[in-house]
Amino acid sequence: MSAHEGPAPTSITLHQKSRVLEIAFSDGRSFRLPYEFLRVHSPSAEVRGHGPGQEVLQAGKSKVEIRSLEPVGSYAVQPAFSDGHATGLYSWEYLYHLGENQDRLWAEYLEKMNKAGASRE
Repeated sequence: MSAHEGPAPTSITLHQKSRVLEIAFSDGRSFRLPYEFLRVHSPSAEVRGHGPGQEVLQAGKSKVEIRSLEPVGSYAVQPAFSDGHATGLYSWEYLYHLGENQDRLWAEYLEKMNKAGASRE
């Protein structure tokens, strides 16, 4: 299955005041993904590590902003975050996955932060 077979975005809007990326897909679903959520779930090697168990917990990202959002071909976007992070390629498939699993992923992130005694501030 190629990356182009899933739903494609019909619109992407950055809401800078609320720090939310709003994305609507061709199947009629839409998601509101907070910048902090996108940042801590960056698909980059810097965050994910280079293998299982090498993930780097991202703390202190509650106020992070997206400075720009560059299209990458017709399959992804690359946000530049205010903390300097700009290496994550967010495919349409990955953004859809984040939207569909947002509640579970966020709860898991908060649990990891709690266990690590880390702060979102």
